[in-house]
Amino acid sequence: MVKFILTSLRPQGGAGEGEDLRNAAMRELREETGVTSAEFVAEAPYWLTYDFPSQARERINRRWGTNYKGQAQKWFLFKFTGKEEEINLLGDGSETPEFKDWAWLLPERVLELAVGSKKPVYEQVMQVFGSYLQADADEGNCAGQNETKAKVHVKSTPV
Repeated sequence: MVKFILTSLRPQGGAGEGEDLRNAAMRELREETGVTSAEFVAEAPYWLTYDFPSQARERINRRWGTNYKGQAQKWFLFKFTGKEEEINLLGDGSETPEFKDWAWLLPERVLELAVGSKKPVYEQVMQVFGSYLQADADEGNCAGQNETKAKVHVKSTPV
């Protein structure tokens, strides 16, 4: 079974000045999950955006003294090549943990679990990377059961 990792970057955080976005995505993956055993597969050809729900927008802007309307994200797909023991939500220790749990999920389950305001972005992500996920299933790497799994790795928004 092939396992894929989805990760995203935001322009206001994630990539350093002049840092290559693919390298930044891999660095963020390492910092937040401890994962270093991953091979680049694909990059979304454009930035994906969504608006914060009004109550969340008010809380975020009040908390941070900003006037954010929503978020833009650049998405990447990596193939996980390590052992699950490598996944450590304390990351590499360089950042405050952002996640408390993880799971391998079928792509359609990812869409079912997506938060309302982010669901359209996840639908776009699955469209962009769907051919890679389906190609794995078509090649028989999943025992004919379409058991291709993707780990969703998304930086959570402080709300």
